[in-house]
Amino acid sequence: MRLSGGKSIYGATLGILMLEARFPRIVGDMGHAATFPFPVQYRLVDGASPDRVVRHGADGLLGPFVDAARDLVRHGCDGITTNCGFLSLFQAEIAAAVDVPVATSSLMQVATVNRLLPPGKRAGLLTISGSTLTERHLVAAGVPLDTPVATTEGGEEFTRAILDDEETLDPELAEADNVAAALMLCADPTVRAVVLECTNMTPYAAAIRAATGRPVFSMAGFVSWFHSALSPRLDGGTYGL
Repeated sequence: MRLSGGKSIYGATLGILMLEARFPRIVGDMGHAATFPFPVQYRLVDGASPDRVVRHGADGLLGPFVDAARDLVRHGCDGITTNCGFLSLFQAEIAAAVDVPVATSSLMQVATVNRLLPPGKRAGLLTISGSTLTERHLVAAGVPLDTPVATTEGGEEFTRAILDDEETLDPELAEADNVAAALMLCADPTVRAVVLECTNMTPYAAAIRAATGRPVFSMAGFVSWFHSALSPRLDGGTYGL
């Protein structure tokens, strides 16, 4: 048997485009490599702060994100994702720039989750910044514009610590912010599932599930599904190319 080459790196088929940030990363967060049971490759996008991407529409950052995606592909990645749901704005452009599948945002799950639910029921969206989540972000990810949305902006810890890129974070307070916002979201009787826009919310998914009784869809789960297509498991539990 002859093997085919062409890559620089093997065994790490998923590439993650990372915002430039210094806040603490918890296991479950996209930026903590122990979150995934498989290896990944990271690329930091210079200048892509949480504030600039989330509060200012990622203004002027399309080029750097495209360049970083292309670099990941050059280094052997067969799929590209990001660590911020607000990057749905760049889904079409990054997908057009690289010859591999691209999943920029957890928002892309909403339409699929809606199809899993009974008639008259739908997914609700939990976001880190409801004040700056626009129709452009939703349309770019195929999210119905009447989707119920709740935000952690009114909380004590989570939104501030992440978007202001603070070097300390209280995970108990951050969890409380996420649970409180999710309970508000699920007060709508049509909401039968929760989609977490923010990749930093994943560590609190279990607490949200317990508090609301609703299934919770996170970016980490989305990425694990995505990776399963890029590198299907072989006999013995190992991954392919």
